[in-house]
Amino acid sequence: MAEPSAPSQSAEDYLERIYELIKEKGYARAVDIASTLQVKQASVTGMVQKLGELGYLNYEKYHGLILTEKGRQVASAIQKRHATLTRFFSLFGLPPETQQRDIEGIEHHLSPATVDVLADLAGFLEKNPEILEQFRKIRQGGKR
Repeated sequence: MAEPSAPSQSAEDYLERIYELIKEKGYARAVDIASTLQVKQASVTGMVQKLGELGYLNYEKYHGLILTEKGRQVASAIQKRHATLTRFFSLFGLPPETQQRDIEGIEHHLSPATVDVLADLAGFLEKNPEILEQFRKIRQGGKR
């Protein structure tokens, strides 16, 4: 169960996007967050203010957003979880859009322990491509 101060799923999405924008562009603005998350700028402003109150970022109106250490740690963990799931699902040859949709649907519901197991399984399959190929053949054989 998540700790009481853990961010909501929506807040995690915002933190992840803010983190990505800062890494890509050096700053994050509400307009950029709104366009990439496909939400209204007023929604971004509200969430940014809430994240600021919770200590995840510093926000100054008309200026960029800066993640606090707490915000960076959470955003980094979210990004790592997302990368692990992408790595895992990529092994099975699923179309990228299917992977993305499925990852967005499940990533907030997995425990860190489950993500670790998936990372270990992905590593095992990467080191043992013959087993992965065997699995793929079995799947293909079962298709009608």
